[in-house]
Amino acid sequence: MSTDRRIRVLSVDDHPILSEGIATMINGQPDMELVASASTGTEGILKHREIHPDITLMDMRLPISVALTSRSRSGRNSDARIILLTMFAGDVDIQRALKAGAQGYLLKNMPPEQMLETIRSVHAGKKRVPPEIASHLAEHMARNRSRRARIDVLQHVSGGNGIATSQRGS
Repeated sequence: MSTDRRIRVLSVDDHPILSEGIATMINGQPDMELVASASTGTEGILKHREIHPDITLMDMRLPISVALTSRSRSGRNSDARIILLTMFAGDVDIQRALKAGAQGYLLKNMPPEQMLETIRSVHAGKKRVPPEIASHLAEHMARNRSRRARIDVLQHVSGGNGIATSQRGS
């Protein structure tokens, strides 16, 4: 990253106080600038297409937030870098967001420094999920793999494909 080029950030959130806080935090950084804000998912998509920000911070709970993530990553702006923000760390939400192409996932109650670190890290091309969320996600995925393996065995056995046993004649 060139020292004379600032990270251009689009913020998409429907909570005015949070939006103001994000704007103040980002504009207070020498290497960042808030280039636009939006309060709805639709407005976020339009601004994203128009501005082509380096980073988009988007509220996960807004309708079409994951759709924007997926569309942005697969469309003409395939290098779009999106960080989803949420109040809750739901396993399904995290998996869905990462699968759609989000490079970052943050809880809104995390310290501002963590958001700024995440913006810089994602801008540098890295994926960023806080350790506490990553470990929670890893546990969930391990449980699901184990559960899936048990289901596969049960389906195999119930389909008449049980373990072969040999019968010895007397």
